[in-house]
Amino acid sequence: MSKIRYIEHTFFWFVFRYLMLSHVMNFILSLRILILGTILFLMGQVALAQADDIALAKEYFRKQEYEKAESMFEKLSRNDQAFATIYPEYLKTTLALRKYKDAEKLVKKAIKKSPEQANYQVDLGLVYQAAGNEDNAAKYFNKLIDGVNNNALLAMANAFEQNNLLEYAEKTYLQGRKLSKNESEFTGQLMQLYSYQKQSEKLINEILNLVKVNPNQLLLAQNMLQNSLKEEKEFDALEKALISNLQKYPDQVAYSEMLIWLYIQRKDFFSALMQARSLDKRTKGGGGRVMELGAISLKNKDYESAIEAYDYITKEYKTGPFYEIARERAIKAREEQVRNTYPVDLTKIQVLVGEYERLLTELGKGPRTVEIMKNMAELYAFYLDDKEKATTMLQEVINTPRANPDIVADAKITLGDIYLLKSEPWEATLLYSQVERTHKEMQLGHEAKLRNAKLNYYKGDFELAQEHLDILKLATSREIANDAMDLSLLITDNTGLDSSTTALAEYAAIELLIFQNKQEDAQAKLDQMLRKYPGHSLTDEIYFLKANIYLKAGDFQHAITNLSQIVGNPQYDILSDDALFLMAKIYEENLNDKAKAQELYNSLLVKYPGSIFTVDARKRFRKLRGDVVN
Repeated sequence: MSKIRYIEHTFFWFVFRYLMLSHVMNFILSLRILILGTILFLMGQVALAQADDIALAKEYFRKQEYEKAESMFEKLSRNDQAFATIYPEYLKTTLALRKYKDAEKLVKKAIKKSPEQANYQVDLGLVYQAAGNEDNAAKYFNKLIDGVNNNALLAMANAFEQNNLLEYAEKTYLQGRKLSKNESEFTGQLMQLYSYQKQSEKLINEILNLVKVNPNQLLLAQNMLQNSLKEEKEFDALEKALISNLQKYPDQVAYSEMLIWLYIQRKDFFSALMQARSLDKRTKGGGGRVMELGAISLKNKDYESAIEAYDYITKEYKTGPFYEIARERAIKAREEQVRNTYPVDLTKIQVLVGEYERLLTELGKGPRTVEIMKNMAELYAFYLDDKEKATTMLQEVINTPRANPDIVADAKITLGDIYLLKSEPWEATLLYSQVERTHKEMQLGHEAKLRNAKLNYYKGDFELAQEHLDILKLATSREIANDAMDLSLLITDNTGLDSSTTALAEYAAIELLIFQNKQEDAQAKLDQMLRKYPGHSLTDEIYFLKANIYLKAGDFQHAITNLSQIVGNPQYDILSDDALFLMAKIYEENLNDKAKAQELYNSLLVKYPGSIFTVDARKRFRKLRGDVVN
């Protein structure tokens, strides 16, 4: 029994000790948690107090109460954690108080704490500058640049840029190029820098350097130049640099491409063509670039350059993929030239029809020649007054199996125009509406909708016309959108609550006569309107319409006389710049009076700086003055 009691006694003694020990451990743990919590609480309170002090100091700084700010910043700077937070404002405060020695000590302290921070190092030079020690600052900055390594170089350059020390940023990048022994290193950064500084000569050199090393960056280079070069002398400098580099590196295709691009920007399509032809022969390019340039020239109404481009293809690539289309487009370019030279020479129109017929005989009728047939039909209908033959040809185009749907749609629009010529508006609108449905939200569909809007306008149904025009104002084609906007404004200005639509209806009917080539009837009715509605809001439109009729008839003096009625009357402000620009073009292109043309272009630039003709007028003015030599 005594043994059992001994064991029980021992067991209870161990339990008692375990319980006592557990209480002690729990007490110690709780005490530790309490102490740690107290410390964290106190630290939090200190941090909150410090945050409040930082906010207050910065508020003093913001209010330019620099003495109060400095006192608080000085105390806060003793704390390593707060130092980086307050440093920028603290430095600006010392500089504002002109305490340059204190500022210098502050920056050196920052550098000592974080020697890898390029911003701090640059700040020391800024302090020297603020103190008026420009020489010391320059020596210091140059020393920084000379001692920079590859790892710190970008940070150093960025620090200079952030402080608008662009000269030293440039030196830093050039030092990096020297260290790497790579002439194309940091080209992107230098391009951005020179573009911002408008240092066009240096920018040009960097861009040429870029495309020489990496021709794939040609598009980037062109975009950079387009955004950066504004003055004609800058484009001249680019041209000289490109020609010089081409002479040194004739195998650099990118330089030739850039020169072609430059000439296109200057609308010097003939020079662009010469470069494109030279590059095509050198690289045996197959004529693709020349074809593209021909299309650009034709779109910009440089018919001679377009004809030259297409004739080159038909001569050099008789078995190439572009031969047939180049033959057709060469005739088309000659056609556009004849149609836009007033008065139109009908003998030349007959020659063009003959060229189309020979080409059609050579290639045969089929899906690939429907565009040729469409072009011939237009000449028969609008110049040779053979509407029946034109209608037959267009129906043949429309019914040709596997023909290009766009050409078929274009043929339907032309056929609709012919029905309008024949005073059959219902047939015309039926065809226009077909194209609207088949080419919805496409340019041809918008063109057809514009035709329908004009048809309603001719008939005097201005409300329905306006519904079409409201949609077309948002067309993706700027030309269609502009035409829609012009016609919409004409209708709006002359169908207001206080305005009768009678005069506009008469004017619209006259425009239909002009479309139908009834020019004499149109002139007589326009003169009648001037007598019937003196001082009407349509007066400037009437004079402008009369001027265009005379222009197309080759009567340039009467055209100028009517345009002068608009230019000389301050009431006609809507078409004043249009009339002035057209007058200048007539003097330049038709009357060969360059001095008068130059005077009128300059007058437009002065009187109407916001005109849509400003860019073209400035180029023509400079060319006449001799600034640009093509």
